[in-house]
Amino acid sequence: MTKEIKFESPTFVERLKGMLGVDFYRLFHTPLFYIFLAIAAIIPAMVSGMTTMPDQNGNQIEIYQNAWQIIAASKSLYVIESIADYANMNMVFIFGGIMVSIFIGHDYQSGYVKQLFTTHAKKQDYMISKSLVCAFAMACMCVTYLLGGIAGGLFAGYDWDVNAGSLIIAILGKMVMSLGWASLYTFLNIIFRRYFGISVASSFFFGTGIVIIGAAAIVENLSLPTFILNIFLYGASVNASLVSNIWTLVTCLMVSIAWAVIYNVVGTHILNNSDVY
Repeated sequence: MTKEIKFESPTFVERLKGMLGVDFYRLFHTPLFYIFLAIAAIIPAMVSGMTTMPDQNGNQIEIYQNAWQIIAASKSLYVIESIADYANMNMVFIFGGIMVSIFIGHDYQSGYVKQLFTTHAKKQDYMISKSLVCAFAMACMCVTYLLGGIAGGLFAGYDWDVNAGSLIIAILGKMVMSLGWASLYTFLNIIFRRYFGISVASSFFFGTGIVIIGAAAIVENLSLPTFILNIFLYGASVNASLVSNIWTLVTCLMVSIAWAVIYNVVGTHILNNSDVY
């Protein structure tokens, strides 16, 4: 008598572990990752050199009064009041989006996705793995941005007074938001998977917060809609400021998870109901 050999399908954890292993290997073995880490460090060092800029009357005004404003805005805000309000670690979410577009775009241009989905991988596993790996990459970019910002602040000779607790929470809040932003960019690249240029442009567009600034201009006199837009549309990233508290971090965590769940579910649905090649 011969025994029937049964092959059990790998569990979700086993599948995801294998997918993450492949994606992390590809991330660490591509120059793209290290190039963007360097960009994240160079940008704040360059921005810190912009000590003044002209106002509407042509008078020169100081952009920063404190070195840590290169890392986070001096207060929680919604409507951008000056370049200093945005020229901080939030910029990681702009060029981080471009990195995600290139990373995922290579899957389609190289034919990797076709090979992947014709073997055993599930669309859900692909979405989750890409979101997690890209979130890790963007969190690493936040770290190199921090180092570049410190170096730039030292060179520019800014003041260093800050509430250490609020500063740490602001940094952690922005790093936590990397998951939400990475999930958004993965979703966008799934939508525009056949159009690499559009996927890069869309990541840049949403990363700049133009949509949010425009929405703020429409509802700026309505406190509740403004609050909701601030918290959800921009992922509470602008709330992670130099006056942050523990609730700021909780908000960033909750919004980031919500973004990840929503964009992964919708992105998986799109992949399951369309030609992914």
